[in-house]
Amino acid sequence: MSALHEVLSGFARVIVRGEEPSSGIAAHYRNYASDVAIGIYQNNYRGNLHDALAGAYPVLEQLVGKDFFRLVTRQYIGAHASHSGNLHRYGAEMAAFLAAFEPARSLVYLPDVAALEWACHRAYFADDAAALDLGKLARIPAEQYPELRLHTHPACRLVRSAYPIAAIWHAHQPGADSDFHIDLDAGACNALVSRKDDVVLVGELSDAEAAWLETIQSGASLGTATDGALELHSDFDLQSTLLKLLQADVLIDN
Repeated sequence: MSALHEVLSGFARVIVRGEEPSSGIAAHYRNYASDVAIGIYQNNYRGNLHDALAGAYPVLEQLVGKDFFRLVTRQYIGAHASHSGNLHRYGAEMAAFLAAFEPARSLVYLPDVAALEWACHRAYFADDAAALDLGKLARIPAEQYPELRLHTHPACRLVRSAYPIAAIWHAHQPGADSDFHIDLDAGACNALVSRKDDVVLVGELSDAEAAWLETIQSGASLGTATDGALELHSDFDLQSTLLKLLQADVLIDN
């Protein structure tokens, strides 16, 4: 078994890292020259990873165009190998990669758009969970509300950005109005990613709502989260925040 493992590991290094194949690997290609056969495997490997990235980052591809996107994916694939048999998990480092990618340096919003797209991608494949039962909530005595600990859906993600990434995302969805204008100086955005009826949703939260949600997600009680949000933002409205999150199936039964 150890000999087979070494052969397979060596073959993987040839395909992924471009290492020279051992004589044992090269000898198995009798109908093709070994470099041709290995090149086919390498092209298939890179092609599958490119397709996985294109599936996870459709807005990114629209923003930069197919040719530039292929440059991005080629460089990304060279720097980040796949470590899972599930290609839906490939691409998690794209936002950080773009932040350091010199050819995209002028597109300052691009890393945050990538972070939002990855949140959407992961939300789509997140586990299911039952939405919060309001009837059950109504049966809890009001005096116990401050001690409640609410839970969020596994698909729920909050992506903060200095740029209007939610507006950018919506403008590049199927059926969106092609006549749009986005002001990159419009201010910060707290993009809320959720999933309702198997559809990924992107909304926006105010700073107060985002602070409250992050505190809830940290495991704090309803009372602690609300007091903290009010301390930072005197205009925080708990009722409207709960309604917004319930409509997006963000809050679930524990």
